[in-house]
Amino acid sequence: MSLIKCNKVIPIHDGIIVTDMSFDNQVTDTGIIVGSDDGKSEGIKPRWAKVFAIGKDQTSVKIGDWILVEHGRWTRNVKIEDETGNEYEIRRVEPKSIIMKGDTKPSDVYLGKSNKSTTQTFDFSKPMF
Repeated sequence: MSLIKCNKVIPIHDGIIVTDMSFDNQVTDTGIIVGSDDGKSEGIKPRWAKVFAIGKDQTSVKIGDWILVEHGRWTRNVKIEDETGNEYEIRRVEPKSIIMKGDTKPSDVYLGKSNKSTTQTFDFSKPMF
């Protein structure tokens, strides 16, 4: 993928551009490594991203917010380099696909569960209450 050099990214209307959307292994605060599940059925989950730029009509989020975006409601990444030489991978997200937002990146959060079926056995000979 080629690198695009630009001074500023400005989405139109109520557009939202994000960065720092992770598809790699995740490490929780306690040191547990959660393997990447991108491209697998278990990988169908919302993802957190940091708001990089917003359009002039966007009122729900501000630059620097962390937002949780519904699965698949983002574009492929584009690599850009700003005037200071910093490189970013950016994506556009659909404004209506934001589930929640926060001021800081959530820590020790892992969303998504395996879709593999499980079997649970109950002993009905004993009271359950």
